[in-house]
Amino acid sequence: MKSKDILAGIPKEGFLKVNRETAPELSDQERVALIRKGNEFFNKKEYELAKRIFLTVGYTDGLVRLGDYYYDQKMPLEAFRMYKVAPYKKRVEQMIEEMAGIIKKWLKEE
Repeated sequence: MKSKDILAGIPKEGFLKVNRETAPELSDQERVALIRKGNEFFNKKEYELAKRIFLTVGYTDGLVRLGDYYYDQKMPLEAFRMYKVAPYKKRVEQMIEEMAGIIKKWLKEE
């Protein structure tokens, strides 16, 4: 199966939870080809296409890089989501601490 054929079967939002029912069955070669395509999209700044692929194949490094991108773009919830799916425990815990600090600050202001 060619990577274009595989891409056609990926839902627009990617697979948020990959399990036996939703995950496409990919050979190692297909997975590698998709990861390369995802990296290509990421390098071209086509982040949504890269995200669809990285979510589908569960590519941790790509998800972390997307998390870093979203964080830098001041999109903390999307960054958090990418780190959580990756899973990048250290960064998830760090962001939870940041969010808790913001909530504490809001509560003090009232």
